[in-house]
Amino acid sequence: MYTLAELADRFGLGFTGEAGKILTGIATLAEADAGEIAFLANRKYLPQLASTRAGAVILPPALVECCPVACLIAEAPYLAFARISHLFDKSPRPAPGVHPAAVVSPDAQIHSSVAIGPNAVVEAGAVLAAGVELGAGVYVGHDSRLGAGTRVLPHAVIYHDVHLGEHCVVHAQAVLGADGFGFAPGPAGWEKICQLGGVRIGDRVEIGACTTVDRGTLGHTVIADGVIIDNLVQIGHNCRIGKNTAIAGCAGLAGSTTIGADCTLAGGVGVVGHVHICDHVHVTGMTMVTKSITEPGSYSCGTPMMSTRNWKRNAVRFSQLESIQKRLAAMESRTGQPDKG
Repeated sequence: MYTLAELADRFGLGFTGEAGKILTGIATLAEADAGEIAFLANRKYLPQLASTRAGAVILPPALVECCPVACLIAEAPYLAFARISHLFDKSPRPAPGVHPAAVVSPDAQIHSSVAIGPNAVVEAGAVLAAGVELGAGVYVGHDSRLGAGTRVLPHAVIYHDVHLGEHCVVHAQAVLGADGFGFAPGPAGWEKICQLGGVRIGDRVEIGACTTVDRGTLGHTVIADGVIIDNLVQIGHNCRIGKNTAIAGCAGLAGSTTIGADCTLAGGVGVVGHVHICDHVHVTGMTMVTKSITEPGSYSCGTPMMSTRNWKRNAVRFSQLESIQKRLAAMESRTGQPDKG
């Protein structure tokens, strides 16, 4: 439990209302009760503010007069909400120690504060720094390293020679360090190229459930500090992802793609191999990136949703574009000037 004044002081916020008001959790504007905090970061939800029953609302200064309850005043309400949310996190955290059902090599280096869950496996040469947590069924391969405070959730797999920095989170069933998709065509079919590199991941990186990060063919696949990767994302071999970049669910990066710092790739984005995306680029959902991006900004491709009937008509017109272009070129040739119709 926290008072309104305690929260304001801890997070550097202004407030209105009774300083001693007790707050015990966080909920949405529509569902919060008198003991809970809500937040308003998107004006789309402004109509819900008038009827909220929340004990306090985190919102920007411009909306304080519209709020019928106590306020926590923040220039960046969503960021304030993110920070306050940690106070109410009830996620279970294991006590230090090695579960009797875990299998830990005597040649692994395990700090005394590490927590290792049942049926986890830690191979020879692995290094687990202070405060590392391994959930049930986690596999950590030979010579892999996990920095202080890193958490690996149940049944994630970390192959050999994968290094994670400090305070990373790897969610359930993620796979780090699987072989990249490297094959050469031969007379009898595809011949495998051994993937001889590893994976190098910086500090404070979060990797979503069922995401895969392939190891490098020769050098390493590299993910810099502060990167966040959603569920079901594929990172191909030898990719390099810059600091604080965010990649949303179901995106896929082909091998040897380089993504700059402070980029965002929305859901379902695909990136072909061997391209470079510069810093500060936003790629909107379902976009297919087929060439390098050298200028910061927002990039999109594809068509917006429409009725099936209209989509079918437009698909037919799209298939006619080449013949239309040829007719236009012929018209311009006859008239001696570009058509202005």
